[in-house]
Amino acid sequence: MGKRMLDKKHEPTLDEIKSTIGKQYALLEYLEDNLNQRYDLIKDLKFPFGNAYGWGYKYAHKAKHLTYVFFEENDITAMLQIGSKEAVIFEKDLDSYLPKTRVLWDDKYPCGEHGGWIQYTMKDKREVDEVLKILALRKKPLK
Repeated sequence: MGKRMLDKKHEPTLDEIKSTIGKQYALLEYLEDNLNQRYDLIKDLKFPFGNAYGWGYKYAHKAKHLTYVFFEENDITAMLQIGSKEAVIFEKDLDSYLPKTRVLWDDKYPCGEHGGWIQYTMKDKREVDEVLKILALRKKPLK
């Protein structure tokens, strides 16, 4: 995990976000474009979980939380919650996911009876597509 934007008193500007995540800004745009095509997307800049996570975008479909994406030095990381109901579907289809996804799931932070949280640092479009596939378990795309 890279250096994150941890100054809660200073809301970062778009230029500061771009400077921090560097070339991964193109992946953030790719993620946002895809989310906008699939959902009635709401994006908010937040400092949600304290100093371990820092600043990031909260993405939601109307009132339904989809994910947070945190800004790191030359990286972006999605915080994904897979609930117990979604986990049953996810685990049944786990072989269709990337090896990285399976490792992250094995190391998840447990939540509920079967669910959990994973932090997915996206390095390329394949991994962004993987995050989108996981998000579709939380909320079926409208479009």
